[in-house]
Amino acid sequence: MVVVNWNRAEMLRECLQSLEIQVNGEGRRWPLEVIVVDNGSTDGSKALVESEFPWVVLLRNEKNLGYCQANNQGIAVARGEFIALLNNDAAAQPLWIENLRTAFQEAPDVGMAASKIVTWEDMGRIDKVGHLIFPDGQNRGRGTGERDRGQYERVEEVLWPDGCAAMYRKSMLDQIGAFDEDLFAYGDDAELGLRARIAGWRCLYMPGAVVRHRRGSTMGQGNPERVRLIERNRILLAAKLFPWSLLILNPFYFAVRLVAGVVAAGSGEGDLAAFPGLANKLRVAWAMIRGQWQALMMLPMTLRKRAAVERMAVLTTAERRQLILANRLTLSALFGIVRGGEVGP
Repeated sequence: MVVVNWNRAEMLRECLQSLEIQVNGEGRRWPLEVIVVDNGSTDGSKALVESEFPWVVLLRNEKNLGYCQANNQGIAVARGEFIALLNNDAAAQPLWIENLRTAFQEAPDVGMAASKIVTWEDMGRIDKVGHLIFPDGQNRGRGTGERDRGQYERVEEVLWPDGCAAMYRKSMLDQIGAFDEDLFAYGDDAELGLRARIAGWRCLYMPGAVVRHRRGSTMGQGNPERVRLIERNRILLAAKLFPWSLLILNPFYFAVRLVAGVVAAGSGEGDLAAFPGLANKLRVAWAMIRGQWQALMMLPMTLRKRAAVERMAVLTTAERRQLILANRLTLSALFGIVRGGEVGP
């Protein structure tokens, strides 16, 4: 069990408290090995762990190494057959581990388990239940923004789990590698999840594995640096993992998404709504340009990684294309366009 932390002491306390009460189906406490990887916090987080949670293994970084590298540090020292991840801004319900663990009993090719993540403020609203992807590489949680009316209450296969609250088979990570540390943060769970799917592993969504999550608390929804990382990483993901038939269409799909985002912003919807006013929108545009330029500079390295993915691929090119398009994110879901209390179709 790995928790990455950076300057969120109070949230971390609630997160770890939720892990203290994890039980199995008989009500007995799960014997969890919990590893907190602290990314150079200056808010007393390390002292909090040492004083209030002495049973936790604490790894200390001198500076913020990013979500990917910190998780990999925790994964490297974890001794379990399965590795669970939980964001420090999330809290798990008591049967979370129990339900995720059950997923791997279904079949030996199940390498990932996805949680039912709900919003912190309103447990009746979905944050994400697995993931979907747009054909330009942008991804978003399945069901994001919807009212929970029982529409996601069955165990089913999904594209990949959100790294906020997920479980992975350790042998899968040993085979394909863990997080791509060049991504630093954002889109990292998408890259790992899609890479695992290409290697022949599946992901099951477990509706009983419930977690409450505070959205955007790490860098903030309105932070241009968050936009830069997301834009950079969606290009790198596509360049590394997409079949060429989709990759050559990437500029077209990006243009479609950009136009749709501008239209949604005009109605006060979508991610751009977090950047009111012309000046803020120009800051977003500049952040996207910087992200694209950085992705371009990283392309030679990424294409070398693509060759490594090809060597371990189980899915054919046609199967990869079908997988991505079958789990395609609609524009209305991408921009959170709500109609009658539900995200539009």
